[in-house]
Order: sequence, then C-alpha cells, then structure tokens
Amino acid sequence: MEIAYFVLLNVLGHLCFVGSRMTTTLFALQLGASEFTVGVLVALFAVLPMFLSVTAGRVIDRLGPRRPVMIGLATLACAATLPFFFPSVTVLYFSSPLLGTSFMFLHIAMNSVFGAHATPEERAVTFSWLSLGFSISNSIGPLIAGYAIEGFGHAGAMLALAIFPVIALVLLWRRKRPLPRPERVPRPRNAGVLDLLRVPGLRYTLIASGLLNMGWDIYGFLMPLYGSRIGLAAGTIGLVMSSFALATFVVRALLTMLVQRVRHWVLISSAMGVAGTAYLLFPFVHSVPLLMALSFMLGLGLGASQPVIMALLYEQSPRGRQGEAVGIRTTMMNGSQTFIPLASGAISAALGMAPVFALIAALLYGGAWFAKKRT
Repeated sequence: MEIAYFVLLNVLGHLCFVGSRMTTTLFALQLGASEFTVGVLVALFAVLPMFLSVTAGRVIDRLGPRRPVMIGLATLACAATLPFFFPSVTVLYFSSPLLGTSFMFLHIAMNSVFGAHATPEERAVTFSWLSLGFSISNSIGPLIAGYAIEGFGHAGAMLALAIFPVIALVLLWRRKRPLPRPERVPRPRNAGVLDLLRVPGLRYTLIASGLLNMGWDIYGFLMPLYGSRIGLAAGTIGLVMSSFALATFVVRALLTMLVQRVRHWVLISSAMGVAGTAYLLFPFVHSVPLLMALSFMLGLGLGASQPVIMALLYEQSPRGRQGEAVGIRTTMMNGSQTFIPLASGAISAALGMAPVFALIAALLYGGAWFAKKRT
C-alpha cells in the first residue's frame, strides 16, 4: 500500500506535467506561433531545471522530500492555471518554465522516496513500480489533454490538468507519517559535482541516462509537431502518443518480474538500439495505425531501460548524496530538453522533420554501442 500511495502521488503530478507540455505545444500553434517559437516554449520547460536540479537535489538531501513534494505540486497547479486566465503566447513563456521547475522538484524528491523505501535487493523492482506509474501517466496524460482540448478548448484543458496536482497535494497533506528518505550523512566540505563524476560507475550511468532521456523527452516535442504537420487532430495525436506510453507500461510490468534476471547493461544497450530504429523509421510513416505501431516500438525500447538506470544511479551514488546525483541526471536531461527542441525547431523549419529524426536515431545508436562496451 505504501508503494501504491507513492506511485499515485507521482502519477497525479506527472499527469499535469505531461498534459500541459502537449497542450502548450498545440495551444501555441493555435495562437499562430511558428515552429521555432514552439521549440522555444518546449525548451523553456527545461531551462530553469537545467540550472537548478543539482541545488534542488542537495536541498532534498538535507531537508527530506516532504516539503519539496508539496511545493512542487502546489506550483504545478498554479502554473497550469495561468494560460486559462491569460490565454496568450506571452503567458506561455511564463507558465512553461514554472511547470518544468515545479515538476523537477517533485521528480527528484520522489526518486529519493522510492530509493529509500527499498532494500538494495529490491531497489530495481521498486523503481520498476515508479516507472510503471510514469507509464500510466504518460499513457493517459496525452489522451486526457487531447480530448480536453477538443471539449473545453486549449485554455480550458490547462485548467482541467491543474486539478490532478491539487488532488495529490490533499492526499499528502492528510498523511501524518514522514516520507521515507535516504540516510542523512554530512556532506563533505568543498564536495562538488566533479567528485561525483569521478565515480566510474556513476559516470557511465549518467551518460547512458542522458542519452535515453533525450530520446524519451524529444518524443514529446516531435510527435505533436509531426502530427500537426501531417494533418492529425489533437485527439488523434494524443491517441498516437498514448500508444508509446502503453508500451512503456507493458514492458515495465514485465520488468518487475525480469529485472533481476537480465544483465543491466545488456538491457540498456538493447533498449537504445530498438529506440534508434523507431526514430529512423518515423519520417517515412503517415498513417495513424503505423504511427501507433512505431510509437509502441519506441516505448518498448525506452521504457525498458529507465528502472535499471534509476537503480544503478541510486546504488552508485555516495551515501547522503543520492538526491544530488539525481539532480545531475536531471540537469543533463533538461539540458537536452532545452537545446534539442531549439535545434529541432530550427532544423525542421528549414529542412523538414526527417533530419531531426535521423539525428536522434544516430545518437541512440551511439549510446547502444557505448552501453554494449560496459557489458
């Protein structure tokens, strides 16, 4: 029941984040924004977390996760309501970084909770349950957002999405027991990010994590843009994106049974190869059933690796600095979310979508080779 409660908190916050990111993309296009402007807006979801994640991780290591989770949920709800009251591209420039930063606090804190709740032997399985929760919210988030847009308009959809973190905030406020947290160990004086990067196992894990998260997060930018370009309705785009999340749910449900039997780096290498192939095929597909099939294939590849990455990251981190290590991962992830949408928007506006898909595929193939070397 504890795991289910933690998963529910994370799912409710992530539903708002995932749905808002898709709605922001389509809202900006509806307001007449260019593809480059859409790329800037998507990048803004990540720009502040890129600079603040390590600091946030250190704060969570010191204070524990409860207050950061509550602050993250409250700010998520407030940020999602802004475009409802002030529907303009200008306001989207403010709401996007607020949504990204608030979810960053929630994400790092909940990783701390799940890592501390599990024993070392159970950690990969416990993170599989967390990832399964992400799959649930990734599955229904775009679907909820798409049909909310069709039913209430873009601004109304943002208000509807704000309800989910409010529910999570009430659930957490009613809980009297403290959330699990890692052992509190005094941080060494003058210890910095470079000290963590000198740990070989942690360094290799962060590199693989950065590539996988790049493949994951760029999908949230490329698919609405590509679907809009080929004439798909908002609900149809949400349906295609939900097939990606359904695949992550399926593969993670299997991982709860198989993760202790498969070598971690073999799994990571295979996942990157499958994801790279899916990205390579995307620009040649226009029919909805085939787009759903490719999204499902991509979800299988990327979804299989995340629980293993998070377990490796927690285990390879020095005691008392797990939040800081997750903060480094989040900084890398948000760095790719900041710069890749900008580059992708510019490239797609000038050359079309195919070069963007090919570039992501090449990076993932390179990551598969790197992970294979670790075996």
